[in-house]
Amino acid sequence: MTLIQRLMPWMLAIVLPFTSLAPANAADDGAKVVYHVDFKDPTRYSATLTSINNIINYYESELMMPEIHLVFVGYGIRFTTDDNLKGTPYVAKKPLLERRAELKGRLDALANVRGVKVHLCDKTRSEINLSKDALYDFIDTTPSGVAKIAMLQSEGFAYLKIQ
Repeated sequence: MTLIQRLMPWMLAIVLPFTSLAPANAADDGAKVVYHVDFKDPTRYSATLTSINNIINYYESELMMPEIHLVFVGYGIRFTTDDNLKGTPYVAKKPLLERRAELKGRLDALANVRGVKVHLCDKTRSEINLSKDALYDFIDTTPSGVAKIAMLQSEGFAYLKIQ
């Protein structure tokens, strides 16, 4: 064992307390993201959830805590409830029904474990007379989904929409 190898633990013990392990701006502008879901495709929605998980993993690996919002508008309402929305333009069809439990579980984990803030446009909800009680319990409503997105962007949030 070389002298350097023997001294390394001692040098780290002296130097590490005087260094910062986290970046100076743990909540810089790059760590603020808003995702927009206004589509009906469950595969595309699944890709959105994967993207959110990936961005959280990246920032955590950099010892940063991202602030992420997910805003549902229009067809996105299908991913915020177990109601099949019969008689509405947003009726749940077979591809969604087959994956609903999985997608709900992933969204629940992002909201309740990973801290993602989840919003549904209340205009969309009220247009189809869906009770707020029918929404997943971790969904917040906002008067206007697009206005919520615009406000977050004005606060420095990056806008992402999976295609």
